[in-house]
Amino acid sequence: MAQARLSIDLGELRANWRALNALTSTETAAVVKADAYGLGIDPAAKALAEEGARTFFVALTEEGAELRRVLGDGPTINVFSGHMEGDTALLRDAQLTPMLNSIDQMLRHVEALPGHAFGVQLDTGMNRLGMEPDEWAALRHVALSQNPTLLMSHLACADEPDHTMNAQQLQVFQEMTEGTGVPRSLAATGGILLGPDYHFDMTRPGIGLYGGLPFAEARTVVTLDIPVIQIREVAAGETVGYGNNWTAQAPARIATIAAGYADGLIRAMGPDGFVWAGDSRCKIVGRVSMDMIGVDISGVEGEPDSVQMLGDRQSVDTLADAAGTIGYEILTSLGARYDRVHTGG
Repeated sequence: MAQARLSIDLGELRANWRALNALTSTETAAVVKADAYGLGIDPAAKALAEEGARTFFVALTEEGAELRRVLGDGPTINVFSGHMEGDTALLRDAQLTPMLNSIDQMLRHVEALPGHAFGVQLDTGMNRLGMEPDEWAALRHVALSQNPTLLMSHLACADEPDHTMNAQQLQVFQEMTEGTGVPRSLAATGGILLGPDYHFDMTRPGIGLYGGLPFAEARTVVTLDIPVIQIREVAAGETVGYGNNWTAQAPARIATIAAGYADGLIRAMGPDGFVWAGDSRCKIVGRVSMDMIGVDISGVEGEPDSVQMLGDRQSVDTLADAAGTIGYEILTSLGARYDRVHTGG
């Protein structure tokens, strides 16, 4: 069987939520957008709800409707993109709470769904989503009269604790929200780690739940084991893979493993990437192709049946470094061909 196995440990996911929750004295929500960062919104959200999360965040209304199907009535589901044109029926029927980002969204929401819950997203300097200070000042009285459930913003540089942008955004958020009496949220995973000043009434961890930085103490949630299809002896001077861009400097044993960029293993990681065969760290050689990757197993005893791409020895961020990207992209790129196994629920 050549299908690689992607194992998702829901017990470790729950442990990460507990650990992040323990760092605050406020409510800890959970961000499960993009199919729970590629790991499966159905099992992941159920595990987090069982652990104690009562508020969830998604990017799109359609994601929120799917999450409501998974969780049923009860948990609050907030939608970062707000109330877009065409969203009204789904927001109403799935009992979703849009985080309104503009005057236009505010008008659309109060006209289409009077009395329906909403929150407001504020732009404190990231220039991505939310009302800017002048816009909020003009709309604040009207918005507060409609009883929003949450005022939130997002930190641009929370993964860099010493960055001056963090304190700057904190100050702007405080100025925009002081005296409103509305629950507030500023911190995602990085913001939680910045300390209590950033926690307000609710934190909303995302990447830290799934084992990624900047939560360095995160437990490993994802393990990826890839079968070895074939092992061959390569003489010094011979090349491996497309383009002849790797040449053996000495006799080597090369394993061809059954995954590639069609499975979300980013092509750029080839020159700096490694896998593990038991206790042996093995270099990726040649180009990452669509369905296969070459690996130098010269230092491995015997013939391994599989190698490990992700796990306790190599995190999503280690792999991301090799590919010149971030752990978020690694997680959300993991493809549909894997044999996905959820354990520890």
